[in-house]
Amino acid sequence: MSKNREKNKKSTKSLPSLREAWRLNRKALMFYYHTNPKLILSKILSTLWGALTPYVGIYLAAQVIEELAGGCDPVRLRELVLATLLSGALIALVSALLGRFAAIVDSSSWCSYDLSFSQKMMELDFPIADDPETRRKLSTIRQNQNGVGMGLFSALYDFERLMQSVFSLFGGLALTLSLFSSKVPESQKGLTFLNSPLFILLFLLILTASSFLSSLLATKADSYSALYADTHRLANRLFSYFGFLGGQVSLAADMRIYRQDLFCKKYNEDKTDTFNSKGIYARLAKGPVGFYASASTAVSILFLTGCIYVFVCLKAWAGAFGIGMVTQYISAISRFSGSIGSTFSTIGHMRNSSSFIKLCFDFLEIPNTMYQGSLTVEKRRDREYEVEFQDVSFRYPGSEQYALRHVNMKFKVGQRLAVVGQNGSGKTTFIKLLCRLYDPTEGVILLNGIDIRKYNYREYLSVFSVVFQDFSLTDHTLGQNLAASSTYTKTHAESCLVKAGFGERLATLPLGTDTYLGKIFSQEGVDMSGGERQKIALARTLYKDSPFIVLDEPTAALDPVAESEVYVNFNQIIEDKTAVYISHRLSSCRFCDEILVFDKGKIVQHGSHDTLVADRKGKYHELWYAQAQYYAKTPEAEAATI
Repeated sequence: MSKNREKNKKSTKSLPSLREAWRLNRKALMFYYHTNPKLILSKILSTLWGALTPYVGIYLAAQVIEELAGGCDPVRLRELVLATLLSGALIALVSALLGRFAAIVDSSSWCSYDLSFSQKMMELDFPIADDPETRRKLSTIRQNQNGVGMGLFSALYDFERLMQSVFSLFGGLALTLSLFSSKVPESQKGLTFLNSPLFILLFLLILTASSFLSSLLATKADSYSALYADTHRLANRLFSYFGFLGGQVSLAADMRIYRQDLFCKKYNEDKTDTFNSKGIYARLAKGPVGFYASASTAVSILFLTGCIYVFVCLKAWAGAFGIGMVTQYISAISRFSGSIGSTFSTIGHMRNSSSFIKLCFDFLEIPNTMYQGSLTVEKRRDREYEVEFQDVSFRYPGSEQYALRHVNMKFKVGQRLAVVGQNGSGKTTFIKLLCRLYDPTEGVILLNGIDIRKYNYREYLSVFSVVFQDFSLTDHTLGQNLAASSTYTKTHAESCLVKAGFGERLATLPLGTDTYLGKIFSQEGVDMSGGERQKIALARTLYKDSPFIVLDEPTAALDPVAESEVYVNFNQIIEDKTAVYISHRLSSCRFCDEILVFDKGKIVQHGSHDTLVADRKGKYHELWYAQAQYYAKTPEAEAATI
């Protein structure tokens, strides 16, 4: 990959202001406080304790050395040693307790964090959740967190570092004050300038400036992670995809037959050189990142550590204090100056990560726009429901092409409605509008004469049981899948499975409806075939017992004859419910009361099977005779095969 291409990968976005960065980080902390209050408490307690307790050891160690170098009073030494041991034991005990508390709280913090994004995705209006841009945002957020470690978690990390720096700053200041108040004796005339307030002020300014410069250089080195995050994210995505291909059982056969392993290896080498010795990060490490990082360390060692040792040792040599205090002052002022640098660098890191935090909130604060409605859906004992489409047109968000155009139709509960047409003709879109996963772009859909948008959204959804073309089952138990709940009625679940044609397979399962679908939750779980999973999905529609049952290509994994048998049996067991069958295969149509024929987003024909098949110029006639040889032998099928 050329240098020019890598150069172009650098993000052109500028870092936000410090004020905006602080606002976003504070907002992130409030997010954690509301989702997991104990997490913030544990961070404050453990950080406060960890920042201040080292100074206890520094102080007592200095006192022991001072006594050894001075009076060597056995009683005083015994008291100091005992105090050192007892304080060490107490500090270790409390540290262990706080560490245990923090570990328990931390163990759930990632779950709380990830659950917030998953819940947001499930709570979004379907059109927003179905939008590729929404899924891209969520994917980017998770890649930022897993790749460069930037996101809401970085705010928690920076909060902990900032508290530790501030607490340590005050602790170091408390043990350092006497360094400046200790006077060099007047007899040491060549070194009395060390007592001058101006010299002390100059010394403090040098320490502060050195700490600031060191942290500024470190922040500059760290900023490249943010500026090249897009490059890192793409490379990490490619690496993760190709790196785990070999572990996917579903791809094993194709990988071997077509030697895709060779192609994937070569593609991986060509596209994911970001992390190798010739990649962009290696060159950054040899160039600006390495320079700024090493310069930061050099400033810290030469100016900070050097100045501290010179100042403290000169005052001790001049007789301002004893040898024991040298240990205290060097340790305390080193931690003090280090805390200054850590404070500055943490603030810099907060600024670098704030754009990633903003992306998280941009996702979490996506507003729902669909009107939820307030009318109660009437629970009719007679199941007398009527649905009507009045001049309904629809196009997907961001598209100029209409998926449906001027659809007019009406049907009642108890009817059997078939919706047929070739792939892409608008059948599935019709179902999404019927179930109000989307609202029409134009026109209106009525339930019992009332615009469905006026009904309570959740109640309206409860009227439908649907087997989508790309339906999904979870790895929970068979019964839990049917009920979509942790509890279910076993006899009802078994009855629905038998009606859906799953009875013979159910009899072979030792745990029956308590059998897990897959082995994620239990080693005793069972993997179901495509056809078996479709029968389970059909049984789920029966278990819900809704007045409308919609089957959107639910038998795609079955051969046409088996599909026809399923439809015939299912037609008998749904009783007085309305059934809407969506298929580009026509085996389900002969027993339906009415058939809607879709073509290019429009209803081009409607009527009974006999009426439509007799229309030799119609689309239905064309589709039927193209498929007739696959269905059970009928005069029409035999004529079509001659």
